[in-house]
Amino acid sequence: MVEQFADESRKKICLLIDGDNAQPSLLGKMLAEVAKYGLVTIRRIYGDWTTANMGGWKQALNENAIQPIQQFRYTIGKNATDSAMIIDAMDILHGHLVDGFCLVSSDSDYTRLATRIREMGFFVMGIGKEKTPRAFVNACNLFIYTENLVPKKPPREHERSSRRSGRGGRTERAEGGEPAEGGERAARLDPVPLLRGAVDMAVQEDGWANLGTIGFTLRQLDPGFDPRTYGYKQLSQLFKAHPGQFELRLEDKSGRGDIFVRLKE
Repeated sequence: MVEQFADESRKKICLLIDGDNAQPSLLGKMLAEVAKYGLVTIRRIYGDWTTANMGGWKQALNENAIQPIQQFRYTIGKNATDSAMIIDAMDILHGHLVDGFCLVSSDSDYTRLATRIREMGFFVMGIGKEKTPRAFVNACNLFIYTENLVPKKPPREHERSSRRSGRGGRTERAEGGEPAEGGERAARLDPVPLLRGAVDMAVQEDGWANLGTIGFTLRQLDPGFDPRTYGYKQLSQLFKAHPGQFELRLEDKSGRGDIFVRLKE
């Protein structure tokens, strides 16, 4: 799912991490994910390093050359990390030091920052948990869920059948029986409607759609789309898992294999 941003490998990316909303154990995987879209030239993490809960970051920061930024909590219960990170992001933005940003947080407070970065014509990606509010996810060009950075096994056929029929799936719930904030992201178990919509938008006159174009369209429809959410590493594998809905064709041009997809009636 990086074909739509193939030119991003030449871009410089600024990585800003909200230490209160990230996991040190996933830092290496997050860096590898950001590196798919460019060179990570600025690496900073924000938090109050005088508190005990930030102690687990030390080894991860040293191994990955991340610069810790100290931000004291002047008032109990208030998070000053957000303001410090936003101010630095705007300084870097207006200094034209990079070509894009990666914001690591599950906090909706960064929604306006991500929107502002996009308005300035810069590439912006987000990394956070599946519970991340939809507004923040949609404010980014693309959004990676940390749950997808942990390897998953492809779902068995009977599991996929039960999901399509609406049985056997668990929905994250909050008090009162309503879906938890962002819970519909984790509970969306059937990718077919979104895939069909993307193919329909990318289809050519001959009825076929290029897989790379479909990938780009999927990011426009849902910046948080990722085949790993459904247990598959590649978009083509996700299409192959639904042979009743889609037909795939491989076309070899000058030694480069292009995959095309067509909707089945």
